[in-house]
Amino acid sequence: MPRHQYTAKKPKNMKYTVSRLLRYLGTQKLAFAAAGFLVFVSVSAELLGTYMIRPVVNGLVEGGSLEQLLRTVLLTALIYLTGAAATLGYTQIMARTAQKVVYDIRRDLFCHMETLPLRFFDTRRHGDVMSVFTNDVDTISDAMNNSFAAIIKSFMQIFGTMILIFILNWRLSLIVAIAYIAMYLYIRFSGKRSKKFYNEQQSKLGDLDGFIQEMVSGQKVVKVFCHEEENIRGFSERNEHLRVSGTAAQAYAATMVPAVVSISYLNYAIVALAGGLMAVMGLTDPGSLSSYLVFVRQSAAPINHFTNQTNFLLSALAGAERIFTMMDEKSEVDEGDVTLGKDESGWIWKKSDGSHVPLRGDVRFEDVSFGYSPGHTVLSSVSLYAKPGQMIAFVGSTGAGKTTITNLINRFYDVDEGRVIYDGIDVRSIRKADLRRSLGMVLQDTHLFTGTIRENIRFGRLDASDEDIRQAAITANADSFIRRLPDGYDTRITNDGAGLSQGQRQLLAIARAAVADPPVLILDEATSSIDTRTEDLIEKGMDKLMEGRTVFVIAHRLSTVRNADAIMVLEHGRITERGSHDELMEKHGLYYRLYMGMAGLSDNDEEPRRIL
Repeated sequence: MPRHQYTAKKPKNMKYTVSRLLRYLGTQKLAFAAAGFLVFVSVSAELLGTYMIRPVVNGLVEGGSLEQLLRTVLLTALIYLTGAAATLGYTQIMARTAQKVVYDIRRDLFCHMETLPLRFFDTRRHGDVMSVFTNDVDTISDAMNNSFAAIIKSFMQIFGTMILIFILNWRLSLIVAIAYIAMYLYIRFSGKRSKKFYNEQQSKLGDLDGFIQEMVSGQKVVKVFCHEEENIRGFSERNEHLRVSGTAAQAYAATMVPAVVSISYLNYAIVALAGGLMAVMGLTDPGSLSSYLVFVRQSAAPINHFTNQTNFLLSALAGAERIFTMMDEKSEVDEGDVTLGKDESGWIWKKSDGSHVPLRGDVRFEDVSFGYSPGHTVLSSVSLYAKPGQMIAFVGSTGAGKTTITNLINRFYDVDEGRVIYDGIDVRSIRKADLRRSLGMVLQDTHLFTGTIRENIRFGRLDASDEDIRQAAITANADSFIRRLPDGYDTRITNDGAGLSQGQRQLLAIARAAVADPPVLILDEATSSIDTRTEDLIEKGMDKLMEGRTVFVIAHRLSTVRNADAIMVLEHGRITERGSHDELMEKHGLYYRLYMGMAGLSDNDEEPRRIL
């Protein structure tokens, strides 16, 4: 998009945004001061070089010596060379300084993002978060590379030009001043008219970006259901809305430069005519008039640059506001002072008073209620316990609250009412990093990072040796398929493991949990994407992994559920039944109906493989 067609969206809180950004710029104040000085030298050289037309022309008209003329020309050349060197200097300084400032902003933004609670990401599209890291940070970088020095230079040029033309001829300068005022009024008029439409354009652009991101990430689903044509129609509608709003937004902005240039041409013609008459009448000398006309001819350029660069600077400030808004999001609250440690007996909880409690894996919910948003309760007065080494399974329909229970154990969210007790300690008293280090999780939606298979398994414990990784893979029965890959454990994974089957990806996730060797294990439908044969292969490995650990299981697989020490049946956020598989089947309650009904079986039929 051409720069002259751009109208910036201003930040809502200009003062706060500028002051916050100045803190980052302040870390490079010496570099900015040097750049500012060189900009001043560059502008002064350009203005002085133009002013030197006066003595050159007057020398020729008045019949000065060739030696004098050469000295004047050489002095003018030296002035311009000084300006060129200063320009090269400040552009290089700004390029380096801008990258240092952007580095600091990007570092602080990412570090703060890592402290944000899961609720922040659950309530925002990932594309919006990524846009802050890419578009907004890049806008600041571009502004500091190009707009920061350019605005200072343009302002100095406008200010310096006005001073010099008044020195050369104050009468003609009154005409120029009127032209400047006309330019300013039109720019202000056009900017106000386009602002409304630009805001709409940004909204439509965000809608289009979000749509594209969803379609790209969901291409497999799109192709499975042959949804391409519908997607194209949806994209075309959004693209058309963006085109219409973008056209309206830029209709006025696109006239700024032509209008300023036209006014400057008209101004130049009037000044040239009036100046010629004044020269004939002896009211000005030829050299002053020549220099003056060059100044007038050049006056439109800094105004155009100042207007365009101001727009880009305002856009950068708007991007900075979004960055600082994200930085101002409250970090995950962690008042815990109980830490995780080890002694000769094994894992222990270290309390602030110096005492310690053995980590046994005793987890209890005491009358817990919770909702992700006010007025929408997901769990209501839930009480349960898991004794050390027990396997507790949760079953129920979608939305019953199964995953929510595991989210409360590891404090992805905090309870609204009641308590979650871990080895006799309220989990809110345990430092979150230590709490989560004691828990291993295998999620239904696996996520593999770009890197080797070895690195992905090691993600569970960064100090794990290669042998630890191999043993974890053997435990999860992933070793055999890994060794068959072209580079074995050094096979690179990209695009979230797109080259692997869903079952293989799940096996790697299980291996990642195994290498962490956690005292408590949470399996959130960990085998839901694994076929029956693969499940049978890993069953012994999973038994070994779960041995001696407290395990919470959310699973559809019957084989996992019926081996549990206790099964909790959830419905509408409440535990309606609890007991072993046999006990619940004897009750002929909800669990029985789910178990028998989902497969459409009678009591004499063969066992189903899934209960939900």
